[in-house]
Amino acid sequence: MAELHRKSPSDAQELSGPNERDALQDCVLSLPSHIAGSGTLDRLVETARDYARAAASENTLKAYAKDWVQFARWCRMRGADPLPASPELIGLYIADLAAPAGRAPALSVPSIERRLSGLSWGYAQRGERLDRKDRHIATVLAGIRRKHARPPVQKAAILPEDLRALLATLPHDLRGLRDRALLLIGFAGGLRRSEIVSLDHGKDDTPESGGWVEVLDGGLLITLRGKTGWREVEIGRGSSDQTCPVQALTQWLHFGRIDFGPIFVAVSRDGLRATPDRLSDKHVARLIKQCVRDAGLRPDLPEKERMQLYSGHSLRAGLASSADVDERYVQKQLGHASAEMTRRYQRRRDRFRVNLTKAAGL
Repeated sequence: MAELHRKSPSDAQELSGPNERDALQDCVLSLPSHIAGSGTLDRLVETARDYARAAASENTLKAYAKDWVQFARWCRMRGADPLPASPELIGLYIADLAAPAGRAPALSVPSIERRLSGLSWGYAQRGERLDRKDRHIATVLAGIRRKHARPPVQKAAILPEDLRALLATLPHDLRGLRDRALLLIGFAGGLRRSEIVSLDHGKDDTPESGGWVEVLDGGLLITLRGKTGWREVEIGRGSSDQTCPVQALTQWLHFGRIDFGPIFVAVSRDGLRATPDRLSDKHVARLIKQCVRDAGLRPDLPEKERMQLYSGHSLRAGLASSADVDERYVQKQLGHASAEMTRRYQRRRDRFRVNLTKAAGL
């Protein structure tokens, strides 16, 4: 369908191997063979490719490409061909993912379903259609769900008292100012880690921009392009300067001398100046884990379990679990399409506050 990724030095560092690059570059949108090329048509092909690249996030495209590479390798090792699409072969593949015969670990049900999404994408790019409702796939997947499905393992929420402990571990230098603003903005905005690092100072339309921030008298107004489309996120001023996200961001913008472009950028090796390089979303995850370690959260757990318990989503879960307001406001802030999705993020809820048994007269 489309050439989904441009080849550049930075891209080569991000992709784990040449096979994934090939999987992305295999999908090329071009003119039909019976139409002669021209300057106008060639330009339109490039425009269409740009739009196709924007149809999904870069991380999603990389994950899908990796899914296809792994499936193609699995087929090759068994003397099979991934093309054309074969529901029978896919059924065998997901059965092997759920109960591998070798030393490979079994995948969870969500991971298998994600692999299927990646394969559907891969076939679509190659002009094939994978029918996931075919009985050879659907019945095997239903059996896997019935036998292996477990409740989802949720990341721990970073509650306000936890966030204060994390902030206290940060140094009082330029990096500390940046990371303090990053954590507070991520928490107060209920933002995903990719949304945090995609923010710009003003509407500059810079590469990889996912939205922009305006500093107003009442607080911050974030215009954000999220998973469900464009939305506005309001972040009000805090009750103290130490935990106020507006104050933290203002200080970082001032001392980092950031007047336009990406807000959360790398700091030079000597720690004295902000560079133009936008941080990756992996920085958010690493920062949270490092601060959790330094703050000594959950000392009752082994080190490995503590690190697995927290992630970038811990900030979103913390806001959803802590904000004592009507649920619809939390739902709007997090950009959820349903209240049920918002409730999944609420780790600390007053259970049995509504007692339907007594309300029914028992």
